Amino acid sequence: MSTAQKIVRALSLLSLLVLVACQTNFQSTAQSREKIVLTTDEKLKLVAIESATIKKLLESAVEQTTLTKDYDPAYIVLSYPNGDVPMEKGVCTDVVIRAFRKAGVDLQKEVHEDMAGNFAAYPKKWKLSKPDTNIDHRRVPNLQTFFARQRKSLPITDRAENFKPGDVVAWDLNGKGLTHIGLVSNFYSETTKRYLIIHNIGGGAQAEDRIFDWKIIGHYRYF
Repeated sequence: MSTAQKIVRALSLLSLLVLVACQTNFQSTAQSREKIVLTTDEKLKLVAIESATIKKLLESAVEQTTLTKDYDPAYIVLSYPNGDVPMEKGVCTDVVIRAFRKAGVDLQKEVHEDMAGNFAAYPKKWKLSKPDTNIDHRRVPNLQTFFARQRKSLPITDRAENFKPGDVVAWDLNGKGLTHIGLVSNFYSETTKRYLIIHNIGGGAQAEDRIFDWKIIGHYRYF
């Protein structure tokens, strides 16, 4: 068995273990048994994580690649706290939100409470007059503002070694304010010498070697 085959087999087993441990509401369908979505031809290794919190964070991100298959930006009324859209769909921010919840942080609640007390500190591009628990935490600029206000920002660099598993990265996709966000995974490319990103940019949650494909506008380390 080649090294690449061994890694794919190991990642498949990891995905199955995560699905069992999380006791999701999904039935044992063909979809939930799929391997982690790795859209890359790189030679990969799975880097061990010591932090129990970051392990939980990344377990959720891995799980999402097997469950979240669609990108859907529709406004949806959510329960509060811990509200979520159906797991099979979502946007880029939902990858981060779901992973943080597995790690013990409900960004819906945390962002709402901070916005309620500091509304003027948050972006005004949506022309809202008050916080909205259904959507505020699902907007990249709001998450950026929240992370920065929590003093979780790190310098933005073009050095791959500065990005660690569990970090949050935000990008400007087109140079005109079209924003995107994702998580740094612990899947390390031995070819490019950098970690893959777990994100949803249109085809569901995936792990891809794309950290420098767009202009980075935010780098955060919450845990």
